[in-house]
Amino acid sequence: MTDPTPGPPGPPRPLASSAATPADSAELVAALRRHGIDADDSPLTRALYSSDASIYRVLPQVVARPRHRDDLAAVLAVATAASAPVTLRGAGTSIAGNAIGTGIVVDTRGLDRVLEIDPEARTARVEPGVVHAALQREAAPHGLRYGPDPSTHTRCTLGGMLGNNACGSRALGYGRTADTMRDATVLWGDREAGPGEVEARLRGLVADELAHVRTRFGRFTRQVSGYSLEHLLPEAPAGGLARFLAGTEGTLGLVTEMTVALVPETDRHLVVLGYPSMADAADAVPALLGAAGGAGAAGGHMVACEGLDARLADLVRARRALPGLPRGRGWLLVELAGDEGAELLPGVVAASGALEHRVVTDPVEAAALWRIREDGAGLAARSLTRPAHAGWEDAAVPPESLGAWLRDFEELLAAHGLDTVPYGHFGDGCVHARIDFDFSDGPARFREFLIACATRLADYGGSLSGEHGDGRARSELLPLMYEATSLRLFGQVKAACDPAGLLNPGVLVDPAPLDADLRPVRRERADLVSRPTLRLAEDGGSLGAAVHRCTGVGKCVAAPGVLAGVMCPSFQASAQEKDSTRGRARVLQEAVTGGLSGGLADPAVHEALDLCLSCKGCASDCPTGVDMATYKSEVLHQTYRGRRRPRSHYTLGRLPLWAALTARIGASGLANAGLRLRPTAAVAKAVAGIDRRRSVPRFATTTVRRWARTEEMGGVQPDAPDVWLWADSFTDHFRDAQAHAALHYLTAAGLRVRVIDERACCALTWVTTGQLDQARRILSGTVATLAPYVDSGVPVIGLEPSCLATLRADAAELVAEPQRARAERVAGGVLTLAELVDRLDLPLPDLTGVRVVAQPHCHQHAVIGWHTDEALLRRAGAEVTRVLGCCGLAGNFGVEQGHYETSVAVAETHLLPAVRAARAADARTVVLADGMSCAIQLDDLAGVASVHLAELLAEPPTAGPGGPGKVVGGAGPDTIAR
Repeated sequence: MTDPTPGPPGPPRPLASSAATPADSAELVAALRRHGIDADDSPLTRALYSSDASIYRVLPQVVARPRHRDDLAAVLAVATAASAPVTLRGAGTSIAGNAIGTGIVVDTRGLDRVLEIDPEARTARVEPGVVHAALQREAAPHGLRYGPDPSTHTRCTLGGMLGNNACGSRALGYGRTADTMRDATVLWGDREAGPGEVEARLRGLVADELAHVRTRFGRFTRQVSGYSLEHLLPEAPAGGLARFLAGTEGTLGLVTEMTVALVPETDRHLVVLGYPSMADAADAVPALLGAAGGAGAAGGHMVACEGLDARLADLVRARRALPGLPRGRGWLLVELAGDEGAELLPGVVAASGALEHRVVTDPVEAAALWRIREDGAGLAARSLTRPAHAGWEDAAVPPESLGAWLRDFEELLAAHGLDTVPYGHFGDGCVHARIDFDFSDGPARFREFLIACATRLADYGGSLSGEHGDGRARSELLPLMYEATSLRLFGQVKAACDPAGLLNPGVLVDPAPLDADLRPVRRERADLVSRPTLRLAEDGGSLGAAVHRCTGVGKCVAAPGVLAGVMCPSFQASAQEKDSTRGRARVLQEAVTGGLSGGLADPAVHEALDLCLSCKGCASDCPTGVDMATYKSEVLHQTYRGRRRPRSHYTLGRLPLWAALTARIGASGLANAGLRLRPTAAVAKAVAGIDRRRSVPRFATTTVRRWARTEEMGGVQPDAPDVWLWADSFTDHFRDAQAHAALHYLTAAGLRVRVIDERACCALTWVTTGQLDQARRILSGTVATLAPYVDSGVPVIGLEPSCLATLRADAAELVAEPQRARAERVAGGVLTLAELVDRLDLPLPDLTGVRVVAQPHCHQHAVIGWHTDEALLRRAGAEVTRVLGCCGLAGNFGVEQGHYETSVAVAETHLLPAVRAARAADARTVVLADGMSCAIQLDDLAGVASVHLAELLAEPPTAGPGGPGKVVGGAGPDTIAR
């Protein structure tokens, strides 16, 4: 949208009421589909899009998913003809309720083309659905980057950033979204206006109030609330109309294309400064800005100055290792760019007044610290004694007032009996805060606190929003920030651009009440949800509280290839909201609160859960700890209790039972022979509900436990072993080679090893298929069996990571109270092979020169962690490439009929490309996969015979200079306490 030649503005038509009666949903869907637009009004889809990352819930009539920019014009035409409201949505990470609406919600993520990168002009021309991280990838080969980088950069769209005028951690140096705007193509809400007519109206409105606009708008960088009229002043730089669109929250027009500025990528230098409190850290900001020469030019000055509360760090430290932090309870993460930034660093430290400081030079450590900030919203939501919520989460003041405002803010919280963990963009005066609002008696206290905060903030000349927009949370509060003239101008701007009032109604102008449509006031309905069989201890035994852990920040909907974790593999494969952790959580929230009439048994629930792999990736990767695998188990349990189940639940869901029966009657060899015959195998697969394209694993002709009873180990079966080997069902019946390798390696290391003779199944397949009554019974028996071995003090190891993870994560969730303490002892007492090797400092083979591509099992990643295994391999000299993401088989999921395509697509996101690349570089590359599922997937899809860690240690594929079997390090068996 280039600036037109100013002309006399036409009179804006009066703003229509947003209460106009729209067409019904079926008519809207039909009209949109006639234009070739994917449109849906199913209960599932409406539930998926009923919330964004805010605390608001509004069910849309229809969701439209355009795939071409021209589709937006068709959406607007349909909406205008039907008097249907239109709300644009990018990644759905809007925190103020900016991206939900009653009419047509438009998911713009299909408009995801980077149209042009101009390295000379340092600009990018993009569609509104381009994800921030995708633009960074396109710009990087040119030595450029897009400056603003919100914490949601792995999934937020450029159009969404424009809507909110998003900023991010480095806006101090690289500017806000508004500062990057160079041009935009926009479809104004007024479809009857001629070319340039709306733009002329806007300039005319500002021309009539020049003095007012000059003194009331653009007073400091984070004045984001309301419409940013300063960009329409005559003296504003060219492109002001495009910049003006930033922060308008989709209330004026639909942007179909935008051109943004890029900046050179430079080296950055990070120093962490420690202070007694967050307020003390805030007090230091003006001096730091002065020492760095002020905010501004990338490549020289300070580009980030972020506040971090100790409670956030403590929460992360409980999950994973953190780099050392300087003394203090509040920190500033200060980043300077370029060579000039390095020169300024000593002066910044000298001016900081910090208790201690630490210059972070290791990129891995720096990334770990920035990850805390990126996960801040989700972490803060679970950091207090009550769940914390958005609503008042990004107020901003001029930086020189930040310390005083923080102290006043803390007083307001205390006066209202509330708590928070503040953090945010302190260099810009912007404070993020998730607050533990108590909605138990309704929204009155929420309203009272927000009004009190807005009133006090006005004393500082602050902004209700510093980057997230006003949305439903703060639009009603604008009269406390702006006087009558500004509010009148906002109304005139809306009327000039969207006279029918159809674009995102209830936001900014003619606002909805800030306490209307609040999601937390909706209560779990006892008639729809039974008391969970799973303990759900952290959520008070409430499935409703558990599924409401999801705040909607959307880390699970990251663009493919940019998220370093497992979550969420099915979304990575399909890019469909219903296949994300967030989407499933939203559907479950609707189910438990009555939004879906069938409750947990509603078809929409089971459609959303169908492609959940139960990988548990979200349990560790989601900042709020959503554990969809656990919730799925509970939903399946409640749905099918006392009812007929899907066939695969009886077959694959009870696989260890059938394997044990096959072994007991001595039919393993016969079964293997039969399954090698194509007709027999086809019948067996059809009966079991296995996809015909899948292989069937070979049964061990002699189980590990039976072999141990009959074979002599080292000539004499010892009575007092150094190590017990737990032969879980998969190891015992299918993966005996791994057990023998582990026994060989440990015996060669001088240890006396015995196999636990009793059968002890973890009940994993019963858990994942929701057969929880049986799972409880099986797990209770297993805990009783293993407890004496663990309590003896002799190490116990397990070789199948999924089974060991089930012991650690599910046993205490399922077993009855009298056994819970024993279950927790067992959970902490059974080790992985790597943990045993590390604990006893056992000798390692020399793996120098060995390239290992490792696929950690998802359950190990989520519950146990793979860091010990990785450190062990590197210590042995191996060159390790860790595959990110899930293999795609995930137990019974990938072999079930109806899941094959998704299973393959998941494997193609990370695993198969990594294996192909490694094998192309070196055909001798070892593919490591401890999990049975991962090994089957590799064999089925890539023809790769993977190895278990035990096999790699027992029979290293290549050797170092000392020859085969050379040992490096290790204390040896003599150091082991007998």
